[in-house]
Amino acid sequence: MSHVFSPDRAESAGARQRRGFSAEESRRLTAETFTAQVSALDGVFPLPGGGRTQERFEALAAAGERDVCVARLLEGHVDAAAILAELGAPPPGPGERWGVWAAQPPGEGLTAERSGAGWVLRGLKRYCSGAHSCTHALVTAEAPDGGRLFRVRLGEGTCPVPETWQALGMAGSDTPDVRFDAVSAESLGGVGSYVQRPGFQHGGVGVAACWYGGARAVARTLAEAAARRSEPFTDAHLGAVDMRLHAAGAVLEQAAREIDRDPLDTAGAARLRSLRVRSFVESVCADVLTHVGRATGAGPLCHDERHARAAADLTVYIRQHHAERDLAELGTLVARQGSL
Repeated sequence: MSHVFSPDRAESAGARQRRGFSAEESRRLTAETFTAQVSALDGVFPLPGGGRTQERFEALAAAGERDVCVARLLEGHVDAAAILAELGAPPPGPGERWGVWAAQPPGEGLTAERSGAGWVLRGLKRYCSGAHSCTHALVTAEAPDGGRLFRVRLGEGTCPVPETWQALGMAGSDTPDVRFDAVSAESLGGVGSYVQRPGFQHGGVGVAACWYGGARAVARTLAEAAARRSEPFTDAHLGAVDMRLHAAGAVLEQAAREIDRDPLDTAGAARLRSLRVRSFVESVCADVLTHVGRATGAGPLCHDERHARAAADLTVYIRQHHAERDLAELGTLVARQGSL
């Protein structure tokens, strides 16, 4: 898998020596590592549904295990590449780092207006990961005819809003609000094409692969503790964690096979699959955090910077899952098909 992505090619932000916690320093180190890893990709990363989806998920999981903040940015870049390919647009060019900014929480949002042969974006976009390190972004905005996806070059007219990303967990992911002031943009696809394409669901499974890698990083502390001193309760927690991680890995492998068998979702199963995988992997991550914490106590969280960051980052990252809202949608889909 080294020809796709090797976590050893660039030093992890979480592995770098720091003098106490600094959100600014965390952001800077994450950006450096993200930049190096995108350069190392050299444009090569398996597209979902192209026959190597398992390899794609394994690479994202490896990135998450090393540093979930870097993985969040890397996942955005390779997801953007997949979206561009699916919608028939040119791929990211050399030296470009892409994000996908598609969150639409309540409040002020982003609007699009026609301007000559193109479009202009105005307003506020929230949760823009890599706001200071990405060169381009795929951005959703509300146009007069409905929601659209736009291709944007960042810089002139885009400005990250200071103090809008106060997270301690995932601090390095650099996910503030970004203000758009008459920014030129190119529309990709038609109204609703971002969410209606099969790759939207495939990409959601890719995010779960990053979560899974983050859970493996948290679990490492428990495995190391058990190796140093075997005792029944620690071993029991480790067994519970191993069982869950093994199951999550198997679920991701099965999802990869299914996506490669039906990349265009002719069977209409992609949304059900995405909800199942994301909900299950999120629950595994939450269980891993609980078991590791109960087994190892406060010590690693207070004295082991690597573990404290891994646990804090994963706790924030899995909140990208929509919790009971996604479970309710999953239950509705299962009820409609009439069987489990």
